[in-house]
Amino acid sequence: MTNPDAPARIAVAHGDGIGPEIMDATLQILEAAGADLDVAEVRLGKAVYEAGVPSGIDPSAWDVLRDRGVLLKAPITTPRGGGYKSLNVTLRKSLGLFANVRPAVAYHPFVATRHPGMDVLVVRENEEDLYAGIEHRQTDEVVQCLKLITRPGSEKIVRYAFEEARAQGRSKVTALVKDNIMKMTDGLFASVFEEVAAEYPDLEHEQMIVDIGAARLADTPEAFDVVVTPNLYGDILSDVTAQLTGSVGLAPSANVGETVSAFEAIHGSAPDIAGKGIANPSGLLLASVMMLQHLGRGAVAERVHNAWLTTLEDGVHTGDVYREDVSRERVNTAGFTDAVMLRLGAEPKHLPPARYEGRPVPRVHGATPRPPATKELLGVDVFVDWREENRDADALAAHLRAEAAPLDLQVITNRGVKVWPDGLPETFATDHWRCRFLHPSGDPVDAAEVVALQGRLVAAGLDVIKTENLYRFDGERGFSQAQGQ
Repeated sequence: MTNPDAPARIAVAHGDGIGPEIMDATLQILEAAGADLDVAEVRLGKAVYEAGVPSGIDPSAWDVLRDRGVLLKAPITTPRGGGYKSLNVTLRKSLGLFANVRPAVAYHPFVATRHPGMDVLVVRENEEDLYAGIEHRQTDEVVQCLKLITRPGSEKIVRYAFEEARAQGRSKVTALVKDNIMKMTDGLFASVFEEVAAEYPDLEHEQMIVDIGAARLADTPEAFDVVVTPNLYGDILSDVTAQLTGSVGLAPSANVGETVSAFEAIHGSAPDIAGKGIANPSGLLLASVMMLQHLGRGAVAERVHNAWLTTLEDGVHTGDVYREDVSRERVNTAGFTDAVMLRLGAEPKHLPPARYEGRPVPRVHGATPRPPATKELLGVDVFVDWREENRDADALAAHLRAEAAPLDLQVITNRGVKVWPDGLPETFATDHWRCRFLHPSGDPVDAAEVVALQGRLVAAGLDVIKTENLYRFDGERGFSQAQGQ
């Protein structure tokens, strides 16, 4: 927690496109509100990319970010062409910004929406899942992307979701997962959710399969309060919920870590309107409100947010939300900025006023240490690239069984579906085969046996493209069964 009597030390990135315009507007409002900021600028974005830094992050920025601990970031532009990395992903993973927090609030009737009562907080895991970005082309026909879900990552994000719910006075946390299909990865997230939920008996909790959960979010978002979910689902659903409120352009975002946190609008840099002075700074301004709360400056956060709500309520709107039947005055960026500053100290009369003073800052917990499990090697999945003999699984099995002893070929799958033994002729097969070998007795095997098996298969002319060892942890199988087993 920072000293509330000292200037708040933050880093600021002005970004690209409309970024400098909306950042200037935001900082003007914060200064007028008495935010008392000590600002250090960092260089991120297009100019840094074009200077030859693939991440888009100036090397000098890292020390500033570590020192300040808080970044207010305008949108950036990633240049077209290969070789450029996602700046946001690099920031999130390098600095451990594990929690993406996005409030989705309707401002009916001042912003058009089909869901006037919507007020949903989406808490998205920010570092792992498919966004590990580990991909391989393995055969002519098949590429793979590894989905990585960890117990520590799941525990941190789930606990943070409950901490946010408690700090904000919300009543329910809903986990959205797909553990009916991905029983181990999403299953781990789901089981950790239940473990952590037991620590918060004052809050309701529920789980939904993500597909029906997404459908219900789109239809009746008022039924949700806080949603916590793995990375990919959260990326999609946080944009969907922002759109459901009526305007993605008003949506803020926080990326929270144990030592550094970053705050930004969720929209892009909009280079098509850059320099025209018409951009809406609301998303970044509301992100700065989240930043002030994070810094423990609830009073000034409340003052800024209520001035913004009053401006919206008074019908002073930028062009992206302007409507003839609701708006009173259409303004540009500078006009909107002036209107918010004019209303500092005012509170809305129709929209619920913001109340942050005295609200606790959510605690960020590390993962609970756990003793390592007892781990036993049971066998191996060998993936082969094979298209001979009309892709006949029985023929492939004959080649594999000739080299298997002392292990036993248990099953062959193609795209996860069992094709041997007793496969169906209708099952479509690619050139990518998973071949499972276990000891006939079910007993553990020596690692040398697994390595020797791979050597025999290669010597027999089979193209081994990947192996996955099969383990038992504390007596429980650590690998999925094939579809059809």
